[in-house]
Amino acid sequence: MLKVIISIVFAISLLNSAELSSTNGCELSQVGEFGVNFKAFKTPSKIGVGGGFDSVNYKAASLSGESLQDIFVGSSVNIETKSVNSKNPGRDAKLVESFFYVMVGKNISAKIIAIKDDKKAEAGQRTGSLLVEINMNNIVKEVPMRFTYNAGVFVAEGVIDVFDFNASKALSSINKACFGLHQGKTWNDVNIGFTTSIKSAGCE
Repeated sequence: MLKVIISIVFAISLLNSAELSSTNGCELSQVGEFGVNFKAFKTPSKIGVGGGFDSVNYKAASLSGESLQDIFVGSSVNIETKSVNSKNPGRDAKLVESFFYVMVGKNISAKIIAIKDDKKAEAGQRTGSLLVEINMNNIVKEVPMRFTYNAGVFVAEGVIDVFDFNASKALSSINKACFGLHQGKTWNDVNIGFTTSIKSAGCE
């Protein structure tokens, strides 16, 4: 009887060991920069204007782990809005003075609070969803985003409505400052996103 019990315990130990080995065999490492981007829209025909920020303070939950959850959930970012870069210095100055600085606080912060893989994805590519907590104009909102992870590049995309952040005053301000160029229309929805590089080893 004792031999039977020992055999069962040994078999369970082997199974647990195999499971741990399988789980720990995958190693993901975040490398390179963490870039934040946006696309705002102007004119009645909704022409997009893209840009990013040169000063982004990103704090990773972990630089490496066995899953995307290990790396991203709990990560935070602080964006200096005065570092906005749309490849047009004149436009950037207007964005700072007539939009960002009209709001409460001069920075935007965000935190990743959840991430989930899709059950099905194309070969060689992972897709899924994120939930990001954004603090802008002293208003905190949870914003859903979609992500793709392919060939070591992680890309997340979402949409915010500046009205959700009580930023109608700021929107009116930038619309007034750029009234002619925008033909009297600056849209309240803004595409947002971030990119980073994730190196994988031993992952399927």
